[in-house]
Amino acid sequence: MVTPDFKGFGGCFNELGWKALSHLDENERGEVLGALFSTDGCAFNYCRLPIGANDYAESWYSHNETEGDFAMETFSIARDRQYLIPYIRAARAVRGDDFYLFASPWSPPTWMKFPRAHNNGTLVWEPRYRSAYANYFARFVKAYEDEGIPINAVHVQNEPDSDQKFPSCVWTGAKMRDFIRDDLGPAFRSAGLDAEIWAGTIERGDFNGWAGTILSDQVAAAFVKGMGFQWAGKHGVQRTRQAFPDLPIIQTENECGDGANSWDQAHYVFDLIQHYLSNGAEAYLYWNMVLEPGGVSTWGWRQNAMVTVDPTTRSATFNPEFYVMKHFAGFVRPGAAVLRTGGPMAANTLAFRNLDGGEVFVVQNAQATERTITVRGSRESATVNLAPFSISTLTL
Repeated sequence: MVTPDFKGFGGCFNELGWKALSHLDENERGEVLGALFSTDGCAFNYCRLPIGANDYAESWYSHNETEGDFAMETFSIARDRQYLIPYIRAARAVRGDDFYLFASPWSPPTWMKFPRAHNNGTLVWEPRYRSAYANYFARFVKAYEDEGIPINAVHVQNEPDSDQKFPSCVWTGAKMRDFIRDDLGPAFRSAGLDAEIWAGTIERGDFNGWAGTILSDQVAAAFVKGMGFQWAGKHGVQRTRQAFPDLPIIQTENECGDGANSWDQAHYVFDLIQHYLSNGAEAYLYWNMVLEPGGVSTWGWRQNAMVTVDPTTRSATFNPEFYVMKHFAGFVRPGAAVLRTGGPMAANTLAFRNLDGGEVFVVQNAQATERTITVRGSRESATVNLAPFSISTLTL
């Protein structure tokens, strides 16, 4: 067994996703949301949202741009009531209460950074700024709770080692460790928050620079309830699992493609899921669930989506990566065990045992010829023909 308690699949709630969905009439929007969140669809239950703007916000913002407001007196999530909160509520109306939600910032408020901009830069590393920023996190969690939306966890920074053209903020592993230990952890404890603190979302494979640095400090580690990885961070998952076998680890963002939404890219998503889950990740998140054609970000990057909504025809198209995600998420339920596989197809197979005892096998034939395989579960076996360049799900 690789993982005894898989948490689930999901995606990220982004402003441009809700903007795209808003082009649909109520019935068709309901069909798309059902395909993503209902148990007859992908049954997404483990999702993410930004704290402030990310690269798929309609424009850049934070929840407090009042310079010098260290007490967070003008903190507000009013902007989120336009896009993110309706999106989350619509999803939860389909999925129900079995819904895990974590949040992470792409950038602090600009007045807390050097230089003062949403993109690029670092947090001003002075005690009053760090304390105020920890309070910013706490205020966000409380504000969403007041909206009836529990935030289960926060991750300290999206891609902390990347100085980006879009909202971003550069950290080191040592600074993240110190911020968790000295500021964020105590702030959450003082506020009596149930939301967990995770060290994420790490986009580098440097184990010693991130997981090793943060978790070797016993005080910081006591606050850290898990680690999240994305992009090149996938190369750090195996060593983190080896060093900290009881620490929850999740994948936090699917690699985004180039807007072509091709089947070649969809097969790469299978490879990503296979890598993360076979190395012990307990959840897997897609990035943009829904976008307009081309999937263009606010800074011009074209990216893939599971569903494309055309604002001209007001119609939805389900793309190849939707079907890859459904091959997994439509059959693997929260609490499933991720099983070890063997044989020549093991590197192209993921196996699960749901809580009801039913077993799920997702198999990729990455070759140009048909293949015949036999899948042997604990209760029964099946011999199947796999079409060339196909992905198949078997339930036994």
